[in-house]
Order: sequence, then C-alpha cells, then structure tokens
Amino acid sequence: MISERKNNIRVFRSVEEMNNTLANLLAEIAEKSVRENGRFLLCLSGGNTPKSFYKLLSANQYRDIIPWKNTFVFWTDERCVPMDDEKNNAHMAGEILLKKIDIPSSNIFPVHVNLTPSDAANNYEQTLKDFFGINPPAFDIILLGLGENGHTASLFPGTSVIFEKSRWVKEIFVEKLQAYRITMTAPLINKSHNIFFLITGEKKSQILKTVLTVPYDPEKYPVQLIKPENGEIIWFADSKAASKLLNIHPEA
Repeated sequence: MISERKNNIRVFRSVEEMNNTLANLLAEIAEKSVRENGRFLLCLSGGNTPKSFYKLLSANQYRDIIPWKNTFVFWTDERCVPMDDEKNNAHMAGEILLKKIDIPSSNIFPVHVNLTPSDAANNYEQTLKDFFGINPPAFDIILLGLGENGHTASLFPGTSVIFEKSRWVKEIFVEKLQAYRITMTAPLINKSHNIFFLITGEKKSQILKTVLTVPYDPEKYPVQLIKPENGEIIWFADSKAASKLLNIHPEA
C-alpha cells in the first residue's frame, strides 16, 4: 500500500494488491459478523471494476475461509435488462463468484427485473423490509464504485432519486443511457456499517480528486451523498486512480 490519507483513502500500487487487502478485510468482518450476529450481510455492486475482486473471492483461499453459508447477498443497484443478460449485475456476480462458492440460493437476493421498473423497485424494497423486520436495515459491507460523472450505485446526476429521503429503493430513468435502473437510495446505503469504494484506472483519477475536494454539490456529484450515519467509509484506489488526488505517479 502506498499511502493512507485524510478522507480514509487507501492507495495501492496495483489492483491485485488492493483486491487482496480488501478480501482479507472482508473475511475478517464476515467472521466477526457471524460470530456476533449469526450472519454476514454483503451488498454487491456491478460494473467492470469489481469483477477481478469477485473472481478473487471465489479462489480457494477465500472460498474456504469466508462463512458463505451464513452470508446473505444483495445488490446496490440493477440494470433493467433480462436476468440472464451479461449486463445484469446479479448475473455477472453469479457467473464469477456465487456459482463457485458454497452459498445457499435462499441467501441470494437479486432484483427481479422481469417486473416493470416501478414494481421491481417496490418488490425489492419490500424484500429488504421483510428481511430486516424490526431490525435496522444495516448491511455489514456495501461495495460501491464511482462513475466518471460522479454517480455511484445508480444515483446519477440530475435524477430525482438524489432527493429521496424516505424510500429504500427506487426506479430511475437515466436519460443519457435511455434506460431504467433500480437503485438503493442514499438514506439506505448510509445506514451500513462499512461502505467500501473500489476505484481503479487513470480514467477515474480526475473524478476521484473532484468529488473529494470540491464543495458539497450532490446534484452534480451524487456520490457525495454517501456519508454513513454510524459506520465507516473507505476509498480503495489503485495508484492510477489516485494519481491526481495524491500527486503520485502510477507504478511502471
């Protein structure tokens, strides 16, 4: 690891080093959560960035030490594409990770995108409410990414979901993509115990610097909405993604 600075940013020389550090931390939190609460609640994200991390979690050393039978898996957001589409976040995680570990299918909670966007959002919110019951809706770990436009999950600039205060899950139409998404809202995400951002590549260097240094403007940079109420937020970045923020140069 290169450095650990203010805003709880951890910068690594390579994606591999970052993934291994995060995997060890996840295993530690999972073991502690199961020991204290009988279960580990993990919320996954989609996109390309976490693919190598999910692949690592399915490898022998983590497949065997993480308490998968007591792990419950959810998704921060989902694309409204068929559930077997390669762009579907749950499908991607299933192919790379979930089908390769010993986790009960009843512990996996994908978004039902076979419904209309509105019904899918309502259904997922009710699923979460049924799951948590009278307990606070707090995940042990939520994994998030960062888009070059400042979005995270499917909280996109200029969309109404940014202003949501009461709903846990909402459908949103993203004009730029001409597509519907289902997303957890900031109020729900912020109840999590640990929020980990995974950010890699030089293309993310400017937006990472921007969202952590400019004044608070969540309409323009929705990722700034993510501020855990009682938990911890850590930004995991490789040296290329953090190069502008930390004034360092990527390793050769």
